[in-house]
Amino acid sequence: MVSRQTVCLRRLGGTRRAELRAGRFFANPKVTAEQIVAGWSQLTGPACAERHVLALQDSTEVRFPTTAQRRRGLGPIGHGNIHGVLVHAMLAVDADNGACLGLLGGAVWSRAGVNPVPHRERPLAERESVRWIETAQAAKPALQSAALVTVVADRESDFYSLWGSVPEAKFHVLARAMKDRLLDGGGKLFAVAAAFPPAGRQQITLPARGPGQPRRTAVVELRYGAVAVRRPDHECDAGLPPSLSLRAVEVREINPPPEVEALHWRLLTTHGIADAAAAWKIVGWYRQRWVIEQLFRVMKSQGLQLEDSQIATAERLVKLAAVATKAACIDIQLTQERDGKDQTPAANVFTEAEIDTIAVLSPTLEGNTDRQRNLHPPGSLAWAAWCIARLGGWNCYYKPPGPITFRRGMEYFHAIHRGRELEMRLQRDVRIP
Repeated sequence: MVSRQTVCLRRLGGTRRAELRAGRFFANPKVTAEQIVAGWSQLTGPACAERHVLALQDSTEVRFPTTAQRRRGLGPIGHGNIHGVLVHAMLAVDADNGACLGLLGGAVWSRAGVNPVPHRERPLAERESVRWIETAQAAKPALQSAALVTVVADRESDFYSLWGSVPEAKFHVLARAMKDRLLDGGGKLFAVAAAFPPAGRQQITLPARGPGQPRRTAVVELRYGAVAVRRPDHECDAGLPPSLSLRAVEVREINPPPEVEALHWRLLTTHGIADAAAAWKIVGWYRQRWVIEQLFRVMKSQGLQLEDSQIATAERLVKLAAVATKAACIDIQLTQERDGKDQTPAANVFTEAEIDTIAVLSPTLEGNTDRQRNLHPPGSLAWAAWCIARLGGWNCYYKPPGPITFRRGMEYFHAIHRGRELEMRLQRDVRIP
């Protein structure tokens, strides 16, 4: 079921006992991917209190190696020529400082096959795109204590049903436009947005997106204005309004470098935009979408190496992907807060019992000096991150710890925590005559 060379076994320490324990967990029919996903947001809601939260949504394909003789029950992804599972996640990020606050929900699944019914001929409930609406609606209870929420997504989320059903008081939507929509009063979205008067230029930094897309800076020009988007003729939900009042923000790169695709974002939002400063804020919030892209990179290639797994069935791989998504989120939170910039409490990531274990470990870790304690007070996430990094092999010098170091540290920490829980249980339950 699990090969000794797979990610599954390596993540658990490489022992036969760990292999069997992982196998029993993922094979247990009482453990479902839906249960695991439901637990993603357990600690996130309280962390969002009184903040402006960017609820970042995105989907990713997790490609597992297969052959015609060994599909493992996996459904098609991509253009149908590869197989794997799909992960849709919503990640909470502080709009003011970019701190990752945790997962809010989502879904993990494997397709049963290719649906022969054309996309537009299916009701919304039978389309995969409904996940953008369902995830946003399901996250609302966890975000009740937030001061303001902005759901941020890329072009795949640009469909009329989402714009017409998700926004409400203190709950806004910001997405990149994919379709050149018809507007009330005539005209089309892209032409109208391009005709708005220029509102200024700025230099922005674009993060690296792969070997062929290194980090770079771009000078962009801003345009913004109000638009009234008409309900499409093919929209099946007659309960949606005939038009929606939105604000459009266009950002276009000026004089891009040779052989580089120029940046060009057409953004739509339910937020009001009073001036150019407010429009630049919208652009800044959209740029925070990079955090969820980083989540998927940590999950697949920059830490957990999920796509290396050799688990034998699709059902178990779906559960593994759900667990890996949560683990990748914790790695990002620890990496972000290693310097204590957000002053996040450890309770945003760890349970009370886990914090107790970290407190027991902290004095025993070599290099845990008074200076470190003063920089990262006990109970803070920075303090917990420092301890986890030490467990992962960080020597307190040179390059700061990254996702791979934190992944190793979390492996050791969970092993220690499980052993401590077992010891305490034995002390409580065993009575010596």
